[in-house]
Amino acid sequence: MARQEAESATTEITEVGPGILRMQLPLQMPGLGHVNCYALEDERGFAVVDPGMPGPQSWKALMDRFRRAGIELQHIHTVVVTHSHVDHFGASGRLREQADAQVVTSKSFRTWWDPNDAGEPELEGADGESDIEVPRVDRRNPWNQTTPWGGKHPRPPRRVRIRYRVVRPMMRQWFATPSPGVRLADAEVITLGKREWVAVHTPGHTPDHLCMYDPAGGVLLSGDHVLPTITPHISGIDAGPDPLTAFFASLEKVSELDGVDTVLPAHGHPFDDLRGRVKDIERHHEERLARLREAGGELGEATVEELSQRLFRERSWGPMAESETYAHLEHLRLAGNASRHDRDGHLVYSMS
Repeated sequence: MARQEAESATTEITEVGPGILRMQLPLQMPGLGHVNCYALEDERGFAVVDPGMPGPQSWKALMDRFRRAGIELQHIHTVVVTHSHVDHFGASGRLREQADAQVVTSKSFRTWWDPNDAGEPELEGADGESDIEVPRVDRRNPWNQTTPWGGKHPRPPRRVRIRYRVVRPMMRQWFATPSPGVRLADAEVITLGKREWVAVHTPGHTPDHLCMYDPAGGVLLSGDHVLPTITPHISGIDAGPDPLTAFFASLEKVSELDGVDTVLPAHGHPFDDLRGRVKDIERHHEERLARLREAGGELGEATVEELSQRLFRERSWGPMAESETYAHLEHLRLAGNASRHDRDGHLVYSMS
């Protein structure tokens, strides 16, 4: 089946709801060919959601879509960022600077290179303890980190890493950080585009993922949480002790929203059957858990790498596959269905 999310961006501007425009921005990531940027019109101008990647080429595409939609840069008053992946927040800081737009995120939003994006006041809970764990990161080489299971850290292709090292000293000149001005708590309401949107915190894909729900209009801005034909990556790194349990709970949370008849995802086309799609995604992960239990029974003790090669096709083998496999294995372990121990710096799992 063709994956909608992999389709290349078009320059078409479509109205996907009263006062809501969909603009596709080009993206070159594994399995992804575009990111949807939505514009919500009101008497003040426009709020935009997920304005795409940083850099001059992406900015040029964003300005082209604004021109085609009849939107002037100075009329952008708000930027909503669904989560802390660069294809969603990349241009938000530049819009903040050039349009004087306010950046809106979930309360727990943060980026690894800018500690000001989530300082202690934002991350501390009522009991004074952090809501999420913020790891120590080598900012000179963010991909040179150890993983909990002892494998290689997921990282971009070599050409991207080289380019990062070259341009890093100049990054602040062209890549403004998001620096959110508004951090929404779960169930908090914000008025944008003549609609009252309810913030729906949906951790799983990332700990800080935010969906936006308009109960009166039956619209859900789902970000990467619920996509039409693929399931979002569930990382075993920097996502809490059991990101898969968090993801399942977040799926149930949006499934229980009343009256949603338009889902606006960050990749792929708008769709209407939210509950049906949630069931499909849950089934996908349940099948993966069953496959891991079966593989563990056949292999006995096995590393994350060995088990990931039973879970994924060969073309997908590598750190990303291992990261998601680790997340599933930890879900099984914490449920009492697996055990683990360290063997020469690598975690080894056995099914119970």
